[in-house]
Amino acid sequence: MRRGRHGRGRELLQPTLLLIMLQGPAHGYELMERLKEFSLGDIDPSLIYRALHHLEAEGIVTSAWDEKDSQGPPRRVYHLTQDGREMLAQHLEEMKKIRQRIDDWIQAYEHHMQASEELTNKPKNEE
Repeated sequence: MRRGRHGRGRELLQPTLLLIMLQGPAHGYELMERLKEFSLGDIDPSLIYRALHHLEAEGIVTSAWDEKDSQGPPRRVYHLTQDGREMLAQHLEEMKKIRQRIDDWIQAYEHHMQASEELTNKPKNEE
């Protein structure tokens, strides 16, 4: 059941990259730094760039070299497309459904534990 360092949070990588780009275009290093805000800072950079290339191939993001705002070599800046905005909205709806299923599961567990505790603490003469 335990996932390695590279497995944690991978399912949230693409939606989180899209969310960051919704706030504005960003270059790869900036995206990696911003992933820390979502507790995804320990994802291998190669996975991040692979995800960005996949998103670009799918038309979800576009990229262009930024030569003027860089103090060093040009950097590739990623932009969210309209398709990317639509995909992000789909991710949001799916996450809401997942959250509801998790809430239902927690409620069922807590209900079971409460009932089990009440049975355990019930005086013998009430049985």
